[in-house]
Amino acid sequence: MAKMTMVEALNLALRQEMENDDSVVLLGEDIGPDGGVFRVTDSLIDTFGSDRVIDTPLAEAAIIGMAVGMGVHGLKPVCEIQFSGFSYQNFHQLENHAARFRWRTQGRLTVPLVMRAPYGGGVRALEHHSESREAYWAHTPGLKTVIPSGPRNARALLVAAIRDPDPVIFYESKALYRAFREEVPEKEEVGEIGKSQIIRQGDDVTIIAYGAMLQPVIRAADELQKEGLSTEIIDLLTISPLDNSLMVESITKTGRAVVVHEAPQSFGPGAEIITQLMEGAFYYLEAPIERVTGYDTIIPYFSREKDYLPNVTRIVRAAKATLQNP
Repeated sequence: MAKMTMVEALNLALRQEMENDDSVVLLGEDIGPDGGVFRVTDSLIDTFGSDRVIDTPLAEAAIIGMAVGMGVHGLKPVCEIQFSGFSYQNFHQLENHAARFRWRTQGRLTVPLVMRAPYGGGVRALEHHSESREAYWAHTPGLKTVIPSGPRNARALLVAAIRDPDPVIFYESKALYRAFREEVPEKEEVGEIGKSQIIRQGDDVTIIAYGAMLQPVIRAADELQKEGLSTEIIDLLTISPLDNSLMVESITKTGRAVVVHEAPQSFGPGAEIITQLMEGAFYYLEAPIERVTGYDTIIPYFSREKDYLPNVTRIVRAAKATLQNP
């Protein structure tokens, strides 16, 4: 198997789905000859032409508005929003229309669109380029929200998102785009939206994360292991719908949990995760659940960005806090 970055794996997913299904079309700003701002769509226009790889104006609402119409009429549009911080311009098209068509038409019409958007910090970007606002989408009925953590699951989940009959928000961490390589099979792989994975088995504490935060969690687990502490790691992969069964099963074993995400803490995904754990595994908990998150402020510029993001030290401290609780 070839080793790929996340950018290369996403490009492979798009290429193979476009080869397999003529109804798959791409829309976005600079996704044609330029290959997208992060080069995820690199060279696809050379293969599929400008009728299927459509360079759009700088108008996010128009991109999603066109995609809604395309989806209703039998196409499978995959939209690239250059940065997730610009996706608020199309919120009304997603919330008012894409997310409601199945309900509005009593199942007669669906909107099989995907909105791809780079999210999160860690790359010294400008304002409106580093937000982690997945809670907006996860809170919206009718939308699915997928956040891969590496090249292989990004490829498999993007295929699943394209084939899904309903709208999917597909968040891609900029910090992971070229952070590492992973073996990705040439043969087709299809992920399952709504299923999480246990990345590492453990007995003392469960750490739950997704997207870019999986990497510092793995490093934190390595640090804890040096002290004889066994950590179970869950990669959510999808935050809406949320796979609470695997989380609950893990907590019934470890009795302790830490939730990690780079989104702000208040009303963030961690709050819903903790609530579901309280409802499903309350009597197995041996300590309060800890959260390691971004802060309730706009993500800062370069010199303070690393201080904002969850890191190994904060995660280890939170894990130890749960373990020290009687």
